[in-house]
Amino acid sequence: MNSNGNNNKRNGFRDGKARSYQNKDGKYREMRAEEQSLPESVVVGRNAVRELLRSGRSIDKIFTKAGVREGSVTVIIAEAIEKKIPVVEVTQEKLDSLAQGTVHQGIVAMAAEKEYTDVDGILAIASERGEKPLVVIADGIEDPHNMGALIRCAECAGAHGIIIPKRRSVGITATVAKASAGALEHMAIAKVSNISATIDELKKKGLWIYAAEAGGNAYYETDFDTAAAIVFGREGFGVGKAIKEKSDFIVSIPMYGKVNSLNVSTAASVVLCHAARMQREAK
Repeated sequence: MNSNGNNNKRNGFRDGKARSYQNKDGKYREMRAEEQSLPESVVVGRNAVRELLRSGRSIDKIFTKAGVREGSVTVIIAEAIEKKIPVVEVTQEKLDSLAQGTVHQGIVAMAAEKEYTDVDGILAIASERGEKPLVVIADGIEDPHNMGALIRCAECAGAHGIIIPKRRSVGITATVAKASAGALEHMAIAKVSNISATIDELKKKGLWIYAAEAGGNAYYETDFDTAAAIVFGREGFGVGKAIKEKSDFIVSIPMYGKVNSLNVSTAASVVLCHAARMQREAK
């Protein structure tokens, strides 16, 4: 626990039709079946990405080939930057992998599997339920299976929403949706530009910030009977230093075995279920 104490609480084409395209040698061929089975969230090619931008659908990231910005790609990237969509330069091999064999023309977009909300939208859900806010902050989780499992844990614990950063984090992809085992449909997700600034915003709205990290007070000795936001950190790195310093409390799960840490979603299930129980028992 930190010095603040815990006693003075703040009260592409997606129609499934076969298409043909021109190879580098000038010959046309029909796409293989597996090339037509890209997830809805993967949009491939310049025209498809341009239309995606115009559609207003939430976009997690746009990937382009490093060092190559020419023709319509330049226009697409400029529009993406104007809309504050992250643009990531990657290798040809990475683009090929994302496109799964479909001709990508040097650009691939990852659209969100569901529309994002904002922080106020998450807090409004708590208010509508007549409950103290229980919010999860995912500080840079990059593995889609971990993110999906975290969403499932949060939903099962009755959390009102999850906050993720725009950069250095997996978005709400098809893999995340699958790993959540349906929980994504019931969980509000907010995507923010700056986690640190968002924590300041949450504090102003009356929430206490708990960082789940080693070296803190045991979670079962911590009072979660308040409006709470619990931060879970990136795989292998934990919660970032700046975020820990902004947190009101550091909470830990004591380890008694030879392995010194739990998977992020496993740790989240332990802490979130305890926090949810405390909030509900106090009603």
